[in-house]
Amino acid sequence: MSSTYDSTLLRAATGDGVQAIITTAQQAAAPAELTIGKVYAVRTSTGVERIDLTGEQYRDLPSRKTGTTTVRDAISFDAYWSKHATDDSEIYADADQLSVTAVLDAHSETAANWSGHRLHLRLRETDAWKAWTALDGKLLDQEQFAEHIEDRLPEILEPAAADMLEIAQSISGTVKADFAYGTRLATGARQFQYTETVTAKAGQKGTLTIPETFVVGLIPFEGSEGYRLTARLRFKIEGSSLRIGYRLQQPGDLRRTAFADVVKTIAEQIETPILNGTPA
Repeated sequence: MSSTYDSTLLRAATGDGVQAIITTAQQAAAPAELTIGKVYAVRTSTGVERIDLTGEQYRDLPSRKTGTTTVRDAISFDAYWSKHATDDSEIYADADQLSVTAVLDAHSETAANWSGHRLHLRLRETDAWKAWTALDGKLLDQEQFAEHIEDRLPEILEPAAADMLEIAQSISGTVKADFAYGTRLATGARQFQYTETVTAKAGQKGTLTIPETFVVGLIPFEGSEGYRLTARLRFKIEGSSLRIGYRLQQPGDLRRTAFADVVKTIAEQIETPILNGTPA
């Protein structure tokens, strides 16, 4: 009788029964406190489970500074650099990309570092710069050119804004006219002969004088300095219609000069040498 009873208990404690006992024991065990920042291996009924408590989400504060902060001018760059830079921090200037990048946690001479905390200066062109360069080298009809001059009068330095406004109005006022090739005056200006074609003035002749060059004052980048840029007027008579535009003199060189001046402004506020290129 006893032998039969014991064998029945033994069979009940095998297979699913054993697993049930293990599960019950595990559930009844008191919870154990684990230490943040460590990795644990816990034996379970199905093997070994890895518990990783080293992640940033388990910390009250991050273990190190990470991320890239983007600023738009030299003043903001210097302010962030002054707050976070160390003796090992590095700065790179890339004239082709018009960008300055600081690696605030760069490698030291004797040890590697994460290089994951960065400061990036990304310059933005001003609306005025984009407006003038967008039409650089293009020939426009008289109304388009006159509208552009009138809209951008605040940037025109020479001739005086009032004189350029008068020229623009003269150009737009002779839209309905037949033009003949003009002559170059002793001043370098261009003078065009035209004949009115509107009904009220049909056959009336006149002249239109346009300066050979004019000077604009432009700030290439937001937060940068202003520069003088000469524009040379261009024209073409197609049939009897006048098309007119301008060619800016070396805007690319001025843009690079403006970037170099931004880098110089940054360098004047820090002691770390600025390297040419981009960081890895």
